[in-house]
Amino acid sequence: MSLNKTQQDHKKAWQELNAEIIHCELCPRLVAYRKEVARKKRRAYQDWDYWAKPVPGFGDHKARIMVIGLAPGAHGSNRTGRMFTGDASGDFLFAALHHAGFANQPTSHDRDDGLMLNDLFITASARCVPPGNKPTRQEMLNCRPYLLREMALLGDLRGLVALGQIAFSQILEIYADRANSKPKPKFAHAAFYNLGNGLPWLLASYHPSQQNTQTGRLTVPMFDSIWENARRLVSE
Repeated sequence: MSLNKTQQDHKKAWQELNAEIIHCELCPRLVAYRKEVARKKRRAYQDWDYWAKPVPGFGDHKARIMVIGLAPGAHGSNRTGRMFTGDASGDFLFAALHHAGFANQPTSHDRDDGLMLNDLFITASARCVPPGNKPTRQEMLNCRPYLLREMALLGDLRGLVALGQIAFSQILEIYADRANSKPKPKFAHAAFYNLGNGLPWLLASYHPSQQNTQTGRLTVPMFDSIWENARRLVSE
């Protein structure tokens, strides 16, 4: 089936945005670090040709839900070129998304492994792996226009799931002048906010990092409840 002009323009807009992200070099510290990680590699991935570039978002371009994380993992997304793919955080995330019906498979190892998302788009606050997993505020501000353009291209966007407090704060800053949520939203696992004024709703979750999952701060039932809630909210 051939695409009509509107669909063609939409596809082209995504392609142009992703190309801009992949070729971005706005943050010298991150450019140097992502290349250093790829040069040194991890012993288990010596045969891999690391992506070592900024990582664009991915998923269903008709999604009603956007998931926002922190940044690519050094030997996960920075290696594979796809958000949350190839590390323990992604293993935890995709198992939950598959359980909730948002993903067609429970695992993701590389960007060509057949993973497909349904009604969901995954992105991050920062697009390059940062030293110590800590992007600076300016680095996240440099990435923000990419996030805003992804939001704009998701024409049916109805809800946002923030994985971690940094992503949560980024969303609140983006909507600071338009949100009408009272009291002021505060980060907590499973916290839900209707931002009002026609804005997407906001659902918060602990980040599925090993620091959280291996210590029991974030359990499988806790994470499953996030996606069950997201499914219910987007269906209302």
